[in-house]
Amino acid sequence: MKQRIITGVVAAALFVPIVFYGGLPFVLLTYFLATIGLYELLKMRTLTIFSVYGLLSTLFLWVILFPKQYTYVLSTFNYSKTELAIAFILLLLTYSVITKNRFTFEDVAFSILAAVYVGIGFYFFIETRNAGLVYIFYSLFMIWATDTGAYFIGKATGKTKLWPEISPNKTVEGSIGGVVCALVVAILFVMFSNINATIFPLMAITVVLSIFGQIGDLVESAFKRHFKVKDSGNILPGHGGILDRFDSLLFVWPLLHFFHLW
Repeated sequence: MKQRIITGVVAAALFVPIVFYGGLPFVLLTYFLATIGLYELLKMRTLTIFSVYGLLSTLFLWVILFPKQYTYVLSTFNYSKTELAIAFILLLLTYSVITKNRFTFEDVAFSILAAVYVGIGFYFFIETRNAGLVYIFYSLFMIWATDTGAYFIGKATGKTKLWPEISPNKTVEGSIGGVVCALVVAILFVMFSNINATIFPLMAITVVLSIFGQIGDLVESAFKRHFKVKDSGNILPGHGGILDRFDSLLFVWPLLHFFHLW
């Protein structure tokens, strides 16, 4: 517990000022976090980012992450994000031929989907920050409330297993408790912030986001169970890896955009 607290304090001291400042430093932070996330995901499959295919996967990820406000840079070269993404997919497929299928089609597919999974979530992290700090803090507090409520309410009252094959400790009661705690956060944000939503629409959105945040957590648990690893990484002592900390948010940030909350 002491190690978790120290790591949390140090991470917050580094993370929060950059989030407040925004701009290019925030974009670079997001690129760093996403790249570590891709590294962790590839490592689960015993693939390494320090390789030709790892470099191609990373560049593909960086194309996905490329922020909307900087797309004019690409347009000066008459390229779009879609065109560059297609190029890197073709290069990954070509690499499987060059290696005489030692880097298999399944490896290609995994590398592409890993970059898409991590890239889309963190791309919308940038978009959420561009929309305003209030949406970043709403998403963070809502997910923290969901996780905390699910843990303590599940521990106190949980009897019905939610999905034992993937995460044996999670319960239906805890899941519902997490949603209820997230709703409290939604009410507080309507009352005390400038979030662009009235109480009932935001409560409805929060229910969906809380549920999908829990699904994001289960997706990461399914990855780890399939590849037989305890944590996605160890960059955050006491907390695991980047994906262990951001798994729920990788689902929540795109949905914030889809609901046109700003």
